[in-house]
Amino acid sequence: MTDFDVIVLGLGPGGEHAAQELARAGKRVLGIDPALVGGECPYYGCIPSKMILRGAEVLAEARRVEGLAGTSTVTPDLGPVATRIRDEATDNWDDAVAVKRLEDLGATVVRGSGVLRGRNTTGALHVEVGDRTYSAPTVVLSTGTAPAIPPVPGLRELHAGRPDGIWTNREAVKATGAPASLIVLGGGAVGCELAQGFSRYGSQVTVIEAGPRLIAPEEPDASEVLESVFAREGIDVRTGIGAQAVALGGEGVEVTLAGGEVLIADVLLVAAGRKPNLGGVGLESIGLADDLRVVEVDDHMQVVGGAATIDGLFAVGDITGKGAFTHVAYWQADVLIDHLLEKPENFGGYRGIAWATFTDPEVGRVGLTEAGAREAGLSVRIGVQQIASNTRGWIHGRGNDGFVKVIEDADRGVLVGATVIAPNGGEILGLLTLAVHAEVPTRTLLSMHYAYPTMHRAVREALIALA
Repeated sequence: MTDFDVIVLGLGPGGEHAAQELARAGKRVLGIDPALVGGECPYYGCIPSKMILRGAEVLAEARRVEGLAGTSTVTPDLGPVATRIRDEATDNWDDAVAVKRLEDLGATVVRGSGVLRGRNTTGALHVEVGDRTYSAPTVVLSTGTAPAIPPVPGLRELHAGRPDGIWTNREAVKATGAPASLIVLGGGAVGCELAQGFSRYGSQVTVIEAGPRLIAPEEPDASEVLESVFAREGIDVRTGIGAQAVALGGEGVEVTLAGGEVLIADVLLVAAGRKPNLGGVGLESIGLADDLRVVEVDDHMQVVGGAATIDGLFAVGDITGKGAFTHVAYWQADVLIDHLLEKPENFGGYRGIAWATFTDPEVGRVGLTEAGAREAGLSVRIGVQQIASNTRGWIHGRGNDGFVKVIEDADRGVLVGATVIAPNGGEILGLLTLAVHAEVPTRTLLSMHYAYPTMHRAVREALIALA
């Protein structure tokens, strides 16, 4: 039996941050993870995928020279990006630096899948890893999520066999070249980002989305803009139709759609969402159901079971259901760290959660959509400004698709949500995130100075259009 002050079960962004700062504060910390310390974001998600998209953005800008600045010839090559991902971002998918960083702070790192095994007579929680059991009065769950494989006949069997032609985002970011043809199963953020990225590197791309539109959680008019851009760039988008079967054929991966049409491509990228890594964690040993998809937490990140919190058990990240984003996990970890160190906690609630989908144009949102605000029973006013009608957007020329849309609770005179779809739209989102989070009065926002000519001035123009 080995005793620690804190056991962190899962070392993704939130868990790693909690382990680092608690160890830095002098706590005896044990971090447990079967995979890479740092989790999905630095090795398979945020960082390498955005490197792919950065290169794709440069290619798109080069193709826009015609009509703006002369002529150009573009020869796409994924090789330089693959090298950057391998050498600069992931150390060839080696986490030795991250492990050493934790160990230098005094933490202990154990490889393996940790399982809760109840409590000892003092109330400390037990965590089992292989044939060893560790105990601590405090355990932090941060087990994250993994790519979901939908129950399409043939798909799970093929994915389990790991053929070269079946990818998730993890295989996609390890690619050293763009496939000649690519089918993307799923039109959410990950599917759309990688679809456009590989298309710009030369792949013939088809996106299959069973729902009625791409990026379904966003405003419908944002989906319309993105679908229009994809069509212009030669991406074949199939919405409102799902896959019925997947098989390997002589010419590649065969995807049979509802209705019988068969699509064939060199590679099938499965981007159909994420599943929580909660199975087999041993939740039942501390009184929780073993089939939970989300672990409920209070404002201190303490796990709630029934009507009460569970002593010593905390959770951060995707498994809390508050938003599957690195920045949310990191923010939750900050709240947790302060709580465990008995410092003032900067818990600000979740109304101002913001995120971006890094397509071109980027889609950023904070707070509620128009439909969400109306469903909440608010008295809603909407303001919209097209990016092409904003002076800087007009100067930008080709590639200036998009808009700024603000949603006001008219009774209180504050914004409750906003969407930006624009070149670098995620950067414009900062002002709107502050406005929603801090409930800045709309009148105050209208009284501000907005530098001219900038794209963020479209926020002011959308506010003026509120009606």
